[in-house]
Amino acid sequence: MNVKNRRKPARQIADLMPDVLSDALAKKTGMTLDLIAGWEDIAGPEFAPFTLPEKITWPRHERDPGNAAAGHAPGMLHLACDGHRALFIQHALPQLVERLNGFFGYEAVDRIRLVQKPVARQPVKRRCKPEIDAGEQERLDGVLERIGDERLRKSLERMGRGVIARQRRRPGS
Repeated sequence: MNVKNRRKPARQIADLMPDVLSDALAKKTGMTLDLIAGWEDIAGPEFAPFTLPEKITWPRHERDPGNAAAGHAPGMLHLACDGHRALFIQHALPQLVERLNGFFGYEAVDRIRLVQKPVARQPVKRRCKPEIDAGEQERLDGVLERIGDERLRKSLERMGRGVIARQRRRPGS
């Protein structure tokens, strides 16, 4: 086989996008996709629903925050938050700074600037209950009747209804 004719395997565009987006995001905001994706874990359930990191500004003389060992000065995180929650967040800023630096693995941020504005969250789309006939429901109830935990039984019933409805929609079933 000729080495010239060998091609690299095709890569999906979705595999390439994080690299492109990450570079553009880092240049524009000083942040990484990992920070945005991991914000819920960093901020925790008490702060994540109404906050969103916007950008990190670095001191003028420090444009490359990637090398903390070289003595780079920490930056300032600009954090969007719902206006009526700002006071609540203000009291927790030292804790958030500590969590952020734990995420980065070095002292990347030394302060947080709150920007009061609405933080839009995507509404949770509620799916309608999958329709199954009475015979299928009776069979499902028979399978689930021995489950003692009410929450588990309801979760399994939702899953079962979805599986039965999907099998019915599939051609040849």
